[in-house]
Amino acid sequence: MLRWTVIFLVVAIIAAIFGFGGIASGAASIAKILFFIFLVLFVLSLVAGGFRRVD
Repeated sequence: MLRWTVIFLVVAIIAAIFGFGGIASGAASIAKILFFIFLVLFVLSLVAGGFRRVD
């Protein structure tokens, strides 16, 4: 689960770079939304992974 969150976070960051750079003005708002959604998912996955113990 953490691996998928990191992958989607990287995809969102790449989309944000293209969107914020002015390459695609329509994609900027989508990139911002995806960036923050996956940033929150990444942090939640880190917190959830910290509480789970592997024996």
